[in-house]
Amino acid sequence: MTNQKVAIVTGSSSGIGYETALVLARNGFRTYATMRNLEKGKAILDVAKREKLELHTIKLDVTDEKSVNDAIKTIKSDAGRIDVLVNNAGYGLTGSLEDLSMSEIKAQYETNVFGLIRVTQAVLPTMREQKSGIIVNISSIGGKMAMPLSSPYIGTKFAVEGLSESIAYDLEPFGIKVVIIEPGAIKTNFDTGMVVAQKNQNPSSPYYQNMQKLQNSLNSFVKNGTPPTKVAEVILNAITTPNPNLRYTVGDDAALLAQKRKELPDSEFHKLVLEFFK
Repeated sequence: MTNQKVAIVTGSSSGIGYETALVLARNGFRTYATMRNLEKGKAILDVAKREKLELHTIKLDVTDEKSVNDAIKTIKSDAGRIDVLVNNAGYGLTGSLEDLSMSEIKAQYETNVFGLIRVTQAVLPTMREQKSGIIVNISSIGGKMAMPLSSPYIGTKFAVEGLSESIAYDLEPFGIKVVIIEPGAIKTNFDTGMVVAQKNQNPSSPYYQNMQKLQNSLNSFVKNGTPPTKVAEVILNAITTPNPNLRYTVGDDAALLAQKRKELPDSEFHKLVLEFFK
């Protein structure tokens, strides 16, 4: 068994996961960049080869229990240990609750919440045996506050916040730490990867006009967002700090909104959010 620290990052084909896997590998972690489609791993493997990084891609679909268990078993067999898990895989679903189908809502929870749980459950026996490890869950500023026409996505991030805070108590006696990362708008392909409720794409929907305004606002936020490398750097800092914080907010917009959420009464914060999404 090697003493080199081993990290797993889900959803590593692009964005935050891609940058995090590279940052960890560049800082000495034996890194497993996981993704549903290995064909999308060519870019990260090219960088790893060029920089001579110890980075490996492995197929892992967080919505498939067998895929998760097979991947974690392979990593444990290959590396002998698991020190860091970054639960990054996820996507955004926008739309009015009235127009969203139950299948769209269930798919959102299947990836963002149940997927995170599956992978966490799969790595915990190894971390318990080691009496060490750190679970990093990528939440969002949307896990602390809501925004319009995003109720399922916001619901998943509120769920990740509560779940993470609760398991932090459970895992502390075993030497396992939990960290929650709360990015604001990040300059990734998150907006193009966002799923819009089918009914909300129809001009006959009573929510159609508001949906168009929201999409324009989100596109603008992402265009001017924080680079994903900044999130990766915060994650690296958290997992290399002896006593990391439970929560880290990333991005000036997220910091401002988090502060205002604390300071303002609900009615005033409601007005502030409406201004944001005009």
